[in-house]
Amino acid sequence: MKKFLLIVGLVFCFAGNLSAAEKYRVAWSHYTGWEPWGYAYDQGIVKKWADKYGIEIEVTLVNDYIESINMYTAGHFDACTMTNMDALTIPAVGGVDTTALIIGDFSNGNDGIVMKKGKTVKDLKDRKIMLVELSVSHYMLARALDMNGMSERDVRLVNTSDAEIASAFISDSSAAVVTWNPPLQQVRNAKGAELVFDSSEIPGEIIDILAIKTDAPDKLKKALAGAWYETMQIMAGGNKQSKESLQLMAQQAGATLAEFKSQIKTTAMFYDAAKASEFSKGEELKKTMDHVRTFSFDRGLYGNGAPTKDLVGIEFPDKSVLGDKQNIKLRFDTTYMEAAAKGKL
Repeated sequence: MKKFLLIVGLVFCFAGNLSAAEKYRVAWSHYTGWEPWGYAYDQGIVKKWADKYGIEIEVTLVNDYIESINMYTAGHFDACTMTNMDALTIPAVGGVDTTALIIGDFSNGNDGIVMKKGKTVKDLKDRKIMLVELSVSHYMLARALDMNGMSERDVRLVNTSDAEIASAFISDSSAAVVTWNPPLQQVRNAKGAELVFDSSEIPGEIIDILAIKTDAPDKLKKALAGAWYETMQIMAGGNKQSKESLQLMAQQAGATLAEFKSQIKTTAMFYDAAKASEFSKGEELKKTMDHVRTFSFDRGLYGNGAPTKDLVGIEFPDKSVLGDKQNIKLRFDTTYMEAAAKGKL
């Protein structure tokens, strides 16, 4: 009898460990194109798809964007929302093999440069500019300056958390900031604020993805893709449920429904999985990633001693690679977007 109890105990212990191994964690932070993750989790859509594949998925809001990526890179999360550039410069450069599972959108005005006491990018000369340094905000600023015959030597950068940037701008009578929505909308509404540049001037370059560990199980990838595209269908439905979903996302983002709809207009959302897949396969993505890796390497984001921007390999859906083919750490994979498009998840 004692032997039987011992065996039963071991079986339960093993089953418990197996169950624990089946729980996965996803991080997201506030941004118009990522608010659907909070909605999908709260409304049970993520649970529905997790149940379909016999796993558990926990979706966690991390208020500090860069910290969410750092936590993903350190192994605290299996997947995380981030931009194409940050996926390259943080996890990929850090040695974490990462896949762009879902191309959610590209910023088409959702990132902007706002200033007081100025009307154009040229008015930024010799000004202090608050931004999340070495993020896509930094990338967009560099592009804006370059397009206007200027460089970073013409301005002074102040590293500021995305959680604090709006209040810092509002309280400073001569401030300039680079940020994304929802903080962008808050700073644009401040007295004397002027939008002098936004991401619609570099369309398709700031891409918002769900990044996932490349070796994550197939069932997790399928469940996340399924939950995302079900949510996209709801958002784009144009019915009562669609309006309710937008209302809840607006509340979650700290915005009114009108404000959130305004933010959605400057977000080139890929509601259609087939269009997201098509974008991933386009030649423009290769050009963008070459631009991004050059910017990143030139600013030391590959780390001290990195010999060349080819250090990290970036693989595209056609299996072509930018950089070192023996050290691929960032992958654009359309497998699960295509499965969603064909109704095969």
